[in-house]
Amino acid sequence: MTPSQPATATDLPPRLTRLTFHGPLSEARADRIVGRLAQAAPASATVLDIGCGWGELMLRLLAAVPGASGVGLDLNADDLDRGRRNAERRGLADRVRFLQESAQGTPHGPADLVLCVGSSQALGPVEPPRHLPEALAALRRLVSDDGRVLLGEGFWQRTPTEAELSGMWPGASATDHPGLGTLLDLAVAAGFRPEWTETANADEWEEFESAYQADTEVWLARHGDHPLAAVTRERLDGHRSQWMSYRGVLGLAYLTLVPVI
Repeated sequence: MTPSQPATATDLPPRLTRLTFHGPLSEARADRIVGRLAQAAPASATVLDIGCGWGELMLRLLAAVPGASGVGLDLNADDLDRGRRNAERRGLADRVRFLQESAQGTPHGPADLVLCVGSSQALGPVEPPRHLPEALAALRRLVSDDGRVLLGEGFWQRTPTEAELSGMWPGASATDHPGLGTLLDLAVAAGFRPEWTETANADEWEEFESAYQADTEVWLARHGDHPLAAVTRERLDGHRSQWMSYRGVLGLAYLTLVPVI
């Protein structure tokens, strides 16, 4: 393709086809989480997935609890379409709805199982990191008294240096995330007890970050003269540089939370 030729849909980089989960989550950990939540769920459980993306974890829960039904909320139409296709292929389409709408003040609750993995900022207007108390309070309202919340939330594994912060996202600050202990304290203050605390390991992070970029990296290696090559290269290189700055510093906690009654 020459620079004068217009790009078509088939010319564009593929989007996230290497990712099963939109986060640092291994198959083994996902299986354990699904098993734990399924064991706690009633036979006719309701599942609410906040910022669901394509809802992979929710679909696995529905498969594990045959009488369960689910609702996934997200604003990304492409991700929601992917979720609907996956649900159709797995015979789950009649038990799940993927809705393109905001989670702020959502009426879709209380649910028996609430998933909020990397999406707590979607629950209110307050900007991170000050959003956490309000987001946790919203999750407490959205879960039934006998239910469970799976919260996936970022935390600092250690205090980042100024040099590390300068290489992360624009305006990155040491106050952008709490430590793990503070995150757990905030969950307890919001009316939960932590049934299970686990954190993504280095292998999960590397698999996620590599898969996040892999499709586009391969595309760029084969389409260096494409009209979108320069902006794509800048985006990929920028993201990789950011990852190298927060690698081993930024963590992701998976907290299985029990509401206090």
